[in-house]
Amino acid sequence: MAVPIRTAVAALCAGLAATLCTTAPARAEPHDQAWTVTEAPHAPRARVSLDATTGTLSLTVTRDGRTVLEPSPVGIVTEQADLSQGLSFLHRKDRTVDERYRTTSGKRLDRRVRMNETRLSFATTAGARLDLVVRASADGVAYRYVLPAGLGDVLSETSAFRLPPDASAWLSTYRVDNEGQFAQYTAATAPTAAYSPQALFATDGGYTLLAESDLTGAYSGARLAHVQGTGTYRIQLADDRVPTKGPLTTPWRAMVTGDLATVTRSTFTDDLAPPSKVPDTGWIRPGTVLWTWLAGGRTAGQSLTAQKAYVDYAAERGWPYEAVDAGWYFKTDEWDTTDPNWQTNSWLPELVQSARAKGVGIVVWIHQRDLDTPEERAQWLPTLERWGVKGVKIDFMNSEAHSMLQWYDAILAETAAHHLMVDFHGSTIPKGMQRTWPQVMTLEGVAGEEKRTNTAAHLTTLPFTRNVIGSMDFTPGAFQRVGLRPNSDAAETGLAVVYESGLQMYAGTPESYDARPLARNFYDQLPAAWDDTRLLAGAPGQEAVLARRSGDRWFLGGVYAGAAHTAEVPLAIGPGRWLVETIRDGADGLVQERQVLRGGDTLAVDVTANGGFAGLACPWSPGVTTCHR
Repeated sequence: MAVPIRTAVAALCAGLAATLCTTAPARAEPHDQAWTVTEAPHAPRARVSLDATTGTLSLTVTRDGRTVLEPSPVGIVTEQADLSQGLSFLHRKDRTVDERYRTTSGKRLDRRVRMNETRLSFATTAGARLDLVVRASADGVAYRYVLPAGLGDVLSETSAFRLPPDASAWLSTYRVDNEGQFAQYTAATAPTAAYSPQALFATDGGYTLLAESDLTGAYSGARLAHVQGTGTYRIQLADDRVPTKGPLTTPWRAMVTGDLATVTRSTFTDDLAPPSKVPDTGWIRPGTVLWTWLAGGRTAGQSLTAQKAYVDYAAERGWPYEAVDAGWYFKTDEWDTTDPNWQTNSWLPELVQSARAKGVGIVVWIHQRDLDTPEERAQWLPTLERWGVKGVKIDFMNSEAHSMLQWYDAILAETAAHHLMVDFHGSTIPKGMQRTWPQVMTLEGVAGEEKRTNTAAHLTTLPFTRNVIGSMDFTPGAFQRVGLRPNSDAAETGLAVVYESGLQMYAGTPESYDARPLARNFYDQLPAAWDDTRLLAGAPGQEAVLARRSGDRWFLGGVYAGAAHTAEVPLAIGPGRWLVETIRDGADGLVQERQVLRGGDTLAVDVTANGGFAGLACPWSPGVTTCHR
């Protein structure tokens, strides 16, 4: 019978001196390492893996064992170090993030944050350090890089998101003003292009919206670079080189994930952002706005008489603001701003004073080029504050490059100091900005009402993409633009609820509102800040029905793409009996219907092709005949 070699060697060694025969220990083979982060058993689960052979990192995200994100590369490259490969694990540190905060606008004012955070430290063979910080919550996963000083400028990220090739995808081609339209593909069939980082995918693990948070002038904005035929979307920075001085903490690469209702009502990108830098927010007041650009254009903007008439209409309707768009001034160098009375060259102070007496605040448009230096801001911002202007609509940034993000840092601090609310146009998208700087009431960054090429499918995609990130200045209510918008009057009415904006800019003419008294009266009731938001029904590109609560009333808005039909909407707004008033399209214009339903009942509404509806629900008891107050 054969004796095993190991046994024979052991027997031989037993008879010899230890100094002459020592059994060598088995050599340890390198092995992959992995770490998981999750907030709760059924919440998204992030798994960070380190390949022992290449020293590369990857991130996988699952939910209840189903794929959200396939293993995706993680890493960053600087002048002095390639932190995307050759990494070795150093140590791990965990903590819990548990915060409460209150906002001035958004899907709901009071927020609760619960996240688990893991900080994984790595180093290259040369000793260059990389910390990867991963957070997981009930509605998302995010990561960012933390680098010590001395590694030089950032050249690129190797970060990417790998989706299953057959995952449904709703993408917007990247534009510097973020005003591209959304279209549906699969992850792999989308054409080779750069896409907006606000990209929505549907996988076995649910819906996932890619996003950024805490983007500041310390870094550079990102877009998604995609090659057709793959499910990979790679982070591409706006700058070829990001100047870095001292330590660096990059923005969060975020994935808002869950079922569609969870994604829609998520505040994950705000939750990741730093707390408010504005200690006193009592002067910040969201509200509805009569916006005059589409209502009259430059002629209205340059005319004090026309603007006073708009103020009168806003006052009559109880709308708290009126916006004066381009045309009220030309260039600052046409005025001698060293003269203490230089503002007398403008009729704006007279308009502000007249409007204030009628309970209407004024928001004014101004070009970014007139605020791009400290000297210009020192002229304009104190002057607008002294006049009594309530907010500024700053236009044409058209960049997310490092230098422009530094400008955002400056203008955000200075508008807060001068008690000016802000609406950015031709801009970035919120990316957590509204938590840190609550005077930012809304941003454009969307193919909105001004665009003449919008489709009904695009309109029904925005609640699940752009508006998830933060307030969106779509400017609904342009009833006069018949033939230039793809939807019906009832759908247009409902957009003011479907789309959230801290300054909800109504884009119609007074005449168009008066011709549709049901829509006008509905707008009279609308607040611009909400206590809660719920998705009642939705499918990107097909339908979106949202309910937003203010006090004990729920405002309803529904938009649809496709043929006429009877929409059946679950009235998931709480128990009890509700008086529900709906506005829909009729044969001769808008019609209103009232019915009493119980919470959880089905609300049936006849919808025209590419139509929709608006609604208002309030607690019902005998004697209650209307929800209007």
